[in-house]
Amino acid sequence: MKPMKFLPLAVLALAPQLALAQEAAPSAVPGEQTAYIFTTFLFLVGGFLVFWMAAGFAMLEAGLVRSKNVATQLTKNISLFSIAVIMYYLMGYAIMYPDDDGWMIKGLLGSFGVTSLEPVGLAPEAADLGYASAGSDFFFQIMFCATAASVVSGTLAERIKLWPFLAFVVVLTGLIYPIQASWVWGGGWLSEMGFSDFAGSTLVHAVGGFAALAGAIVLGPRIGKYGKNGSVQPFPGSNLALATLGTFCLWLGWFGFNGGSQLAMGTVSDVTDVSRIFANTNAAAAAGAVAALVLTQLRYGKVDLTMVLNGALAGLVAITAEPLYPSLTEATLIGAIGGVIVVFTVPLLDKLKIDDVVGAIPVHLVAGLWGTFVAAWSNPDVTYGVQLLGFVSIGAFVFVLSFVAFTVLKATIGLRVSPEEEANGIDVAELGLEAYPEFAKG
Repeated sequence: MKPMKFLPLAVLALAPQLALAQEAAPSAVPGEQTAYIFTTFLFLVGGFLVFWMAAGFAMLEAGLVRSKNVATQLTKNISLFSIAVIMYYLMGYAIMYPDDDGWMIKGLLGSFGVTSLEPVGLAPEAADLGYASAGSDFFFQIMFCATAASVVSGTLAERIKLWPFLAFVVVLTGLIYPIQASWVWGGGWLSEMGFSDFAGSTLVHAVGGFAALAGAIVLGPRIGKYGKNGSVQPFPGSNLALATLGTFCLWLGWFGFNGGSQLAMGTVSDVTDVSRIFANTNAAAAAGAVAALVLTQLRYGKVDLTMVLNGALAGLVAITAEPLYPSLTEATLIGAIGGVIVVFTVPLLDKLKIDDVVGAIPVHLVAGLWGTFVAAWSNPDVTYGVQLLGFVSIGAFVFVLSFVAFTVLKATIGLRVSPEEEANGIDVAELGLEAYPEFAKG
C-alpha cells in the first residue's frame, strides 16, 4: 500500500500536461474554420464599434445645434439609422455586392434583391465557409451605409422638415450609396481601374458630404445667418459637453470603421495589420485635433473648441482612405493637414453663404478629398490620377442625384419649415416637445 503515497505527487506532476492538452485543443480545428471564426468575429466587433458612431453623431449634433432644435436632431439620428438598416436589407446590400451574374449593368449597377443569411446551425463540413459569415459582413456594411446618412443630418439642421429629410434618407441609403459603393467595393469599374478607398474617405464620408452640400444649396441658410453686408452671425451650440462626448464616441467607433475594413483576421499578418491600422487611425485623429488647436490660437487669438473637435474628425476622415500603409509619422502628417483643412474651409463656406451647422462638409467632403488623394503617397499600388478620377466621378454622381432628390422634395411635399416655425424651434413645430423644456428657448 505504500506506493499509494506517491499517487498525489504523480497527479500533480501530470496536471501541467493535462492543462496544456486542453489549451492545445483549438489547434485541432481546421485552419479554414479558424480563419472564418476570427474574421467573422472581427466584423461583429468592428460593426458594433461603428454602431457607436451613431451615438457620436447624435451627441455631436445635439451639442452643436441650439436648444430649441435638439430633440429633432436626436429623432433624425435614430430614425435615419433605422431606415438605413431596413433599406440596406431590402435592396442596398444586393446592389452593392452583386456576384458575377448579378450585375444589371456590368460594373455600374448591381441587381435588386433582399438579403438572406446562412441557415440556423450551419454545419461547417457541409458548406463552403468563405471568408466570414454572411450575417457578420451584412451587419458590418450596414454601419457604413448609415454613417453616410448621418453626415447629411448635421449640415441641414435647424431648418429642414423631418419627413422630407427621412424621405431623402430612403433614396440615399437604398440607391445612391450602394450604387456608387459597388463601383469600388463591389468590384465595379473604378475597382478595375485601380481606385482605392480602404474604409471610405470617399465612398462613405465624401458621399455624405456631397449629399449634404446639395441639400444645403437647395435648402438655403438659416434665417439671420448671413447679413447683406457679408457679415456672418454665429449661432452657438446648446451644449459643448455633448459635442465633445460625441467626438470621443466617433473617435472610438472609428477603430471599428478602419480596423474592421481589413476584412480578415485569420492570420498573423492580418491581425498585425489590424493593430497597425488602429495605431495610424489614432495618430491621425490626435494630429488633426492638435493642428486645429494650435491654428485657431494663432489665427483668432483664442482656441475654438468646435474647430478642435472637427479637427480630430477631419484627421480621422483623412486617414480612412489608407490607414494601413502609412508609417506613424505619415499618418500624423495626414491627420494634421486634415485639421488645417477644417480651420480654413469652415469660413470659406460662410463666404459662399453655404450654411453647414456642424461643419460636416469641411470634415467629410474636403478632408475626404485630401485623404483619398494622399492614399497614393504611401500605397505603391495607387496613383494620384486615378484617385482624383474616382473622387470626381463619385462626387458628381452623388451630388447630381442628391440635388435632384432634394429639388423634387422641395417642389412636392416641401423641404423647409416656415419662418415662424424656424424662429420658435423645430422641436415644437415638428415634434410638439422640447429636449430642455425647463429652460427658456434660445
